Amino acid sequence: MRIRQIILRHMEMEMKFAFTNSSATVQTKNFILIEAQDEDGLSGWGESVAFTEPFYTEETFKTNWHVIEDFLIPMLKGKELHHPDELVPLFASVKRNKMAKAAIEGAIWDLYAKRAGIPLYKALGGERTAVEAGISIGVQPTIDELLSVIKQHVDEGYKRVKVKIKPGWDEEILKEIRRAFPSLPLMADANSAYRLEDLSLLKRLDEYGLMMIEQPLASDDIIDHAIIQQELDTPVCLDESITSYEDARKALQLGSCRVINVKIGRVGGLTEAKRIHDLCREKHIPVWCGGMLEAGVGRAHNIALSTLSQFTLPGDNAASSRYWVKDIIKPEVTVESGMIDVPERPGIGYEIDEEAVESFTMMKRAYNL
Repeated sequence: MRIRQIILRHMEMEMKFAFTNSSATVQTKNFILIEAQDEDGLSGWGESVAFTEPFYTEETFKTNWHVIEDFLIPMLKGKELHHPDELVPLFASVKRNKMAKAAIEGAIWDLYAKRAGIPLYKALGGERTAVEAGISIGVQPTIDELLSVIKQHVDEGYKRVKVKIKPGWDEEILKEIRRAFPSLPLMADANSAYRLEDLSLLKRLDEYGLMMIEQPLASDDIIDHAIIQQELDTPVCLDESITSYEDARKALQLGSCRVINVKIGRVGGLTEAKRIHDLCREKHIPVWCGGMLEAGVGRAHNIALSTLSQFTLPGDNAASSRYWVKDIIKPEVTVESGMIDVPERPGIGYEIDEEAVESFTMMKRAYNL
């Protein structure tokens, strides 16, 4: 497989609503859509999940563009690839920049599966033909509004609900959610809003029967998380702290968590995500696929990854209509009775809606290899 051309598109899509967590609010999503074309004119598609501001990781839309354009694309010149796994050593000299690497790798995984005539999920070794859909709900203006949003999505059949928490928006809202939905599969995502000194508050959250509390402490920590996991009945799930297989291995060895959230962009691509999955399968640690407010291409990659056997918990695999008036794929991702059918067409399994892509494109550059 020889890549003939890489096309970068600056996409700008307005979300249906503002999404707020403990540190930021997103209303307009700017991202990079990547098209990788081979010498036969076949295209694979990837999506950068970096935000415009460095509140989730140090990467941003602009830094991703710079790294992809000035470093990663030139590394592909003259290279003949036999498998997407070869991109990991090829890009190894570029430190971190996980989301930039994952975006190009995703496009090449899609292209690889299309050239093989198989769905991406089968190329990854996935087994499921349908995956459970979970929903992530940002901080709402009032508890009543939060309960209303939860009810809407429970009625739509979503298999679990994740709510964002932060100091001052935590114990009281969980108490009200449990009063309204006593048996709802519920998890709380802190996005690093707490410190070790908050242990007594975090221990009180054990009362609410949570599936897990996600990333309560600092984004680069696995030491203090091990301390609080020993004290909590509720499983700790690590998100931002796990950026690689090695991070996952060390966290599990220390007992820092009992669940891991795998995000393709955060760990550097599908190849590394698979390695983390395999480690967790060996250690009997459940994993689930987290979301980054992706448009359709990124969402399709998440669905394919979620078919692997150790993804035993519902991921952030919501329908396209949850976030977008119009998505960039067709058909759009839909949820029926809390499940998403995995497409069987080659590659990501969804067609690119070229008209929609053009309407959301702010800038486009092509790089011949």
